Amino acid sequence: MFRTLRRMAVGLLLAMAVAGPAHADDGYRLWLGSAGGNASVTVEGNSPTLILAADELRRALPANTPPIRLARVKDAGLGNEGYAVRRSGSTLVINGQTDVAVLYGAFALIRHVRSGGDPAQASLRSTPRVALRLLNHWDNLDGSVERGYAGQSLWDWWTLPDYRDPRYTDYARANASIGVNGTVLNNVNAKAESLSAPYIAKAAALADVFRPWGIRVYLSARFSAPIELGGLKTADPRDPAVAAWWQAKADEIYRAIPDFGGFLVKANSEGQPGPRDYGASHADGANMLAAAVKPHGGVILWRAFVYADSDPTDRAKQAYAEFQPLDGQFASNVIVQVKNGPIDFQPREPVHPLFGAMPRTRLAAEFQITKEYLGFATHLAYLGPLFAEALDTPTGHVTQGNEAGQTVADTLTAVSGVSNIGRDRDWTGSTFNQANWYAFGRLAWDPTLPAQAIAREWAAQTFGPDARVIDTASAMMMRSREAVVDYTGAFGLAHLFSSDHHYGPGPWIDDLKRPEWNPVYYHRADRNGIGFDRTRTGSNAIAQYAPAIAARLARPETTPPELLLWFHHLPWEWRMADGRTLWEALARRYDRGVAEVMAMRRDWATLKGRVDPERWAKADTYLAIQTREAKWWRDSSLAYWTSLNGLPLPQGMAAPEHDLAWYKAQHFTHVPGAP
Repeated sequence: MFRTLRRMAVGLLLAMAVAGPAHADDGYRLWLGSAGGNASVTVEGNSPTLILAADELRRALPANTPPIRLARVKDAGLGNEGYAVRRSGSTLVINGQTDVAVLYGAFALIRHVRSGGDPAQASLRSTPRVALRLLNHWDNLDGSVERGYAGQSLWDWWTLPDYRDPRYTDYARANASIGVNGTVLNNVNAKAESLSAPYIAKAAALADVFRPWGIRVYLSARFSAPIELGGLKTADPRDPAVAAWWQAKADEIYRAIPDFGGFLVKANSEGQPGPRDYGASHADGANMLAAAVKPHGGVILWRAFVYADSDPTDRAKQAYAEFQPLDGQFASNVIVQVKNGPIDFQPREPVHPLFGAMPRTRLAAEFQITKEYLGFATHLAYLGPLFAEALDTPTGHVTQGNEAGQTVADTLTAVSGVSNIGRDRDWTGSTFNQANWYAFGRLAWDPTLPAQAIAREWAAQTFGPDARVIDTASAMMMRSREAVVDYTGAFGLAHLFSSDHHYGPGPWIDDLKRPEWNPVYYHRADRNGIGFDRTRTGSNAIAQYAPAIAARLARPETTPPELLLWFHHLPWEWRMADGRTLWEALARRYDRGVAEVMAMRRDWATLKGRVDPERWAKADTYLAIQTREAKWWRDSSLAYWTSLNGLPLPQGMAAPEHDLAWYKAQHFTHVPGAP
């Protein structure tokens, strides 16, 4: 009895300590927590990376943790980056074949403990499923960040290479903790100047900081740099002088950065120069650059985002049409980088048909961690489910030895995430945005991890061990992305955002120069129906998918409801599976999205006093902004759809607060992240 009461008393005291007033926290520490440990750690070796691993363990784990030993061992099953954490007598041993593998093992043990695991019982073993796990920074040389919602660029190009801000080390540390092993420093809309000698020296300074953390530096390359920097009259990849210029430039970079990762290239898209300017193919351009970096072990990441006006029938078909016929023509060190969906990082898209359709080409999946179309920094939208949904989607293609069916993740050599990191103190513009950076790294390492489990471990590390906080925050996160889909456009509606800056609704926009710049191009709504017909009677984009998938998409009855209007133009009176008309189902999804945001704010309110005041208040304010803007999306969209279909709102639904003319009259300038 006495022991039971004592345990209850101790538990009560601990609960009071957890639930009591929290200290202010500006979010700078991310999920890594504060120092305060004093674990006993021994290291077999003295490399900078092993020393960092030991320091992290001592910093994070308490003195009563079993003694820890770090050692490199030969274990072919782990590869170069895999780790094993096991108990050996009274000691915890962290093994890997390389120093960086041991570092990853150290972070895995810390994550295990800070997520509630018992260090004495730790038995961890993991090898990354994807070789290259990269952040793509769309950072410009003037310090601005395209589609960035967390302040100016982290890179202070003006003071580099002389001043190496300690924050660069903190950035590398955070990435290493989730297994990110590469970073592209500059915008894909690249300036040739980024390849000049002064900027190579600046990139080399960052590479020196990142190297002990297992992170290699990459640069976005402007295809016309031989003209702009080299004084040549052409950038034709078939011209020997052009190839020689790139070879010399690669040699120059590798002299400064011996472990330089390679180039990321955006070519012949949105006005960027590329090989097609000279009648050459994407393979011609990529292979010329690949030859320049191959002697040094570098790769070329060649983006398949080719957004131009070459296909007037359907923008979604363009990348497949240009790249799939080139399968097998790319050099072995070229990786074709494909967006997760066929258009542009929408809140929901089908997976890109190129996955699985280029079996003789190395592929990367490109995701947006920054939320260009999901509420910028202010809307809570946890993207773990989006990433996992895409990675786990079957391609419909069958490969030898993969009887279970190939998924998108099975096709990948690399995973790239467009960064949401800036100079804001909390790195990403809000606390919950940090979870998207975290989830990207965890899923890039292991695409089979459940998004919910990632949310819980992030919440535990970010907010502490209070079970109520972890349960509430992770539940909010898991509902959040679907809420954004509901209030911006459910059932596969896409690209309904206001032009250029993508802030707020603009489904009525129809006066831009090119058809595919206009939201009306994507929804095709009129009095009779709504949706984009991508079947044989329309653009026939479904033919780009594997036959089994195309057969399901050919009929609205067998198309997943969440993608219904992406692939089909249907009457407003179309009957959904539950018997409701399409119009009623769509209208009520807008209400559901708003209601979900309001519920998230109520849930967050219950954590006041359990989460530190600074982060709690900022998240609460942002949820208030999201509530207001979700209602704006709901009301303006319903006002527009009813102006087209002439139908009344379903029974019991509130009318929009203003008329359509009011919503159309709203205009915004100085929107964050606008190019």
